[in-house]
Amino acid sequence: MTTPPSAFPDVEALVVDVLRADPGLATATVSVDPPSGFDGTQRAVLVSRRGGAWTGDRHVDQPLIELEVYGPDKATAHILANAARRALLAAMDHSYGGTTVTDVTEQDGPRWMPDYLYRAANRYVCVLAVSLSVF
Repeated sequence: MTTPPSAFPDVEALVVDVLRADPGLATATVSVDPPSGFDGTQRAVLVSRRGGAWTGDRHVDQPLIELEVYGPDKATAHILANAARRALLAAMDHSYGGTTVTDVTEQDGPRWMPDYLYRAANRYVCVLAVSLSVF
């Protein structure tokens, strides 16, 4: 097994940057944290790393990225969820700074889920595996 690098790229920040740059998400807040005063009805995409693994022989970090997508109603949240997944899937084979996204694979497509923190929320959740070249 190859020794891991001394520092891994901040994949959450990379995904936030990719999504913020997408015109389909221009009306949404994209962040790792909910905005101030958030109640689940605002247009928002929250990005979280939910595990993944280092593949040493390929020098690849393969995080699982969860996107929690909110909107003022279910239809808007669904449109934003599809925009977010499309934007992240389109990141494949692109470089951001010194990091190259070598693959993006959807693990769990947009799924309507109740939110127990924000009772009025309209939320879709999806999970994508993102492979990053790490040298």
